[in-house]
Amino acid sequence: MRNVHIDYHGPDPGFQAASLLAKDAAKDNQMKDPTIMAWHRNSRLGATTPFYDGANPDTWWEKYGEGNGGRLEVSIGDDYQFIMMDARGFETVGDIPLRNLTDSDGNQYVCYTPLQGRDSSVPRQEACTLLDDWLADQY
Repeated sequence: MRNVHIDYHGPDPGFQAASLLAKDAAKDNQMKDPTIMAWHRNSRLGATTPFYDGANPDTWWEKYGEGNGGRLEVSIGDDYQFIMMDARGFETVGDIPLRNLTDSDGNQYVCYTPLQGRDSSVPRQEACTLLDDWLADQY
């Protein structure tokens, strides 16, 4: 597996910004359609990266990413590490009936459109699940 390190000196960029930096680095390293297979966030930042019970939280993500097609590890400063693969050539599933909504308190949800409906922008309990470290943003 190849490794790329991006020097980042500053406050925590957040997952969204760090993942965009990682995707840009992957494109610079000949990946046409970079996809994050696994990621890790330094635990000193006060948040815990998703992990499996019984797995070492410092290494499982790397083994999982490499074992499932990851070919490039991108480190963003000392805060984030991503295992990337090139998804070019994989079949797509077409339109997925999911969408992201935010409630009045700023909480983000992923919602199943056939239950939620297209007209309502207020997350319904029977159609939506709160986004957290385990659920992927659909954007």
